[in-house]
Amino acid sequence: MNQELEQFQRVENQEVSTETNILLPTARVDLFVKDQETLEAARALKHDWRFARVTISVEEGNVDSAIKNYAQSAAPDLVIIETETTGEEFVQRLQSLSAYCDETTNAIVIGPVNDVDLYRSLTSMGVSDYLVKPVAFNVLSEIIAKALIDQLGVSGSRLIGVIGAKGGVGTSALTQGLAWGLSEQLKQKTFLLDAAGGWSTTSVGIGFEPSATIHEAVSAAASQDEDNLKRMLFKPSEHLTVLATGSDAMLEPSVHAQQFEELIDWLMQSYPVVLVDLSGAIPSLKKTIVTKAHELVVVTTPTLPALRSARSLIGEVKTLQGGDDANIDLIVNMAGVMPSKEVPKKDIETALDYKPSTVISFDPKLFLGNENEGKNLTDNKNGTEIVSKLLPIAQKVLSGKMTKTENAKDSFLDNLLSKVKNKG
Repeated sequence: MNQELEQFQRVENQEVSTETNILLPTARVDLFVKDQETLEAARALKHDWRFARVTISVEEGNVDSAIKNYAQSAAPDLVIIETETTGEEFVQRLQSLSAYCDETTNAIVIGPVNDVDLYRSLTSMGVSDYLVKPVAFNVLSEIIAKALIDQLGVSGSRLIGVIGAKGGVGTSALTQGLAWGLSEQLKQKTFLLDAAGGWSTTSVGIGFEPSATIHEAVSAAASQDEDNLKRMLFKPSEHLTVLATGSDAMLEPSVHAQQFEELIDWLMQSYPVVLVDLSGAIPSLKKTIVTKAHELVVVTTPTLPALRSARSLIGEVKTLQGGDDANIDLIVNMAGVMPSKEVPKKDIETALDYKPSTVISFDPKLFLGNENEGKNLTDNKNGTEIVSKLLPIAQKVLSGKMTKTENAKDSFLDNLLSKVKNKG
């Protein structure tokens, strides 16, 4: 019993985690609460950048208010109910509420006391969490974010974006190296796609002939045409799948950011790790992935122009993420090309006010040779050593990863109806 009590008390000191530090999916959340501090926290959710696409409704009320509302309108993705009582009467009112909710509705309950028996009863019904009022903003936002991510099936997947501070810094080569490291060394089922359309060079680096366009891929995602998408895939190894695009017209408009995001969302339902090369993407598409990614890898060189761009880019990303930079990794690539013209390693962190995750020395024979011959970085010892420097970034993203099939709870409605049937 003490362990159960600690389980729902522990959330009181919770901070935003890497898992929830993303732009949350489109959803609707209704809160029926009366505690003033909790009400203020709920209303402040609208100012959290992660909730930009979440419709939040806050009403001073309780379970009866929710029943009245949903008797006349559709229930949301997530409903949060505050209660002053924790007895059987409240549980019965929840059962009445379930009649007005569909199978996808989830629920969180806020109560007056640490009641382990109620906690056990509610979670067995499928209620996501039981919190004790007043609920602080950081607790409420984190609990809702986790509930939405788990409910919509993306908590088991990780999206990694790789973006160059400027052109020519080696973004594509390192993205492909990271893909090989994830798939072959960490044995993770990985999906790689290049957002550059006709400007993509991934086909050369991975070794395939482009068989589709980005436009065709997003159309397949929009229509949920899995068979059509399969013909656009290339599997260079057991654990790595690549979207074999690149046959787009180079001078034609790219896809819209929203279309590309739909493709990403679809892929994340099937692949634990989705890796996107953003080096040739249009700005709006870059921004979409930057705000959505669980981890963003910024690639620069130790030259002054590239470092200035890296500093500006990191600053913009931090602003988009409400000042948070915990999910940004900086890679300094091509170190040693011309030492006399480079910013010394010891001065880079000071100049950027950001510590590089790794520094990679330039090996012209390796990089230029691989590019000309269509080889990947793991084809030789030096390349494998470079990939090993990238793996801590991948391991950081994968830590604590879970899949929906392993952790998803039955819906609030399913569990409540099951209890009613069992009583009958």
